[in-house]
Amino acid sequence: MDLSTTYLGFALPHPLMPGASPMVDDLDLVRRLEDAGAAAIVMHSLFEEQITLEQVATFAHTETHRNSFGEALSFFPSPDSFALGPDAYLNQIRRIKEAVRVPVIASLNGASPGGWLAYAQLMEQAGADALELNVYTLATDPSESSDTVEERTLDMVRTVQAGIHIPVAVKLSPFYTAFAHFAQRLDAAGPAGLVLFNRFYQPGIDIEALEVRRELHLSDSAELPLRLRWLAILSGRVHAALAVTGGVHEVGDVIQAIMAGAHAVQMVSALLRHGPEHLSALRRGLAEWLEAHEYNSLQQMQGSMSLRTCPDPQAYERANYMLMLQSWKPA
Repeated sequence: MDLSTTYLGFALPHPLMPGASPMVDDLDLVRRLEDAGAAAIVMHSLFEEQITLEQVATFAHTETHRNSFGEALSFFPSPDSFALGPDAYLNQIRRIKEAVRVPVIASLNGASPGGWLAYAQLMEQAGADALELNVYTLATDPSESSDTVEERTLDMVRTVQAGIHIPVAVKLSPFYTAFAHFAQRLDAAGPAGLVLFNRFYQPGIDIEALEVRRELHLSDSAELPLRLRWLAILSGRVHAALAVTGGVHEVGDVIQAIMAGAHAVQMVSALLRHGPEHLSALRRGLAEWLEAHEYNSLQQMQGSMSLRTCPDPQAYERANYMLMLQSWKPA
């Protein structure tokens, strides 16, 4: 069965790959991912704050006004909180490139334009085949408009693309005022891919200690429908390749994502639960399903359930909303 797909300009044997996660910190685990058939290796992000901390530290050692950044630094995690600092991250790109034969996608995570974006060039020089720009930001300033938030993101994308020659994918959250319109504006800026969606880790409150409680909750398949909706809406309406991340655990999840228009399927929680070998099981299951349903290739199925031929996606959404509400019956 032909499972081939194209993502970020790379001809891949199938769409399955690990998403950004700490798995790439362990070189033996990276090799296991490749052995399990990963189509590409997506690295976890190097954060804007890490780069800023390093830049501030350099400034502090060369300038006399060392307290100028005291307030800003108080919000940042300490350097020890990160598994890989900026230099170690670049070295890990080199090590992974030497260890595997599949494309290696590095990642930058930030929320504001600035000199930290120049690290995209260093990642390219270290051997990254592509870059995932993770624009993880929550608009918390009531005085800041949605236009301002979007323009800042577009500026970041343009700055990164102007400085490197490798493909760029933009990893987004769904929390934009008019996501379809913003995705189209972003697509016009020319990234090779859009990744749907980032997962915001929601805090809790420890009511006894009166502290913010940070808890890591792995995803499950219940998170997939949000991604399916926007894949289906954007498929055929943007030039960028589409990747799904979040909520993909079983073969049925993979099939739904591809039918909705995904060119690549990224997984993290499923691999953390079941190990890298889960990739092999999903690949086999995908091939078996396609054959059983008389498809000749994955590309024949790709985007078959998108809304690219729907003249009014909003009317379609509202109709489904009404039908869903009416489907409930009292016990």
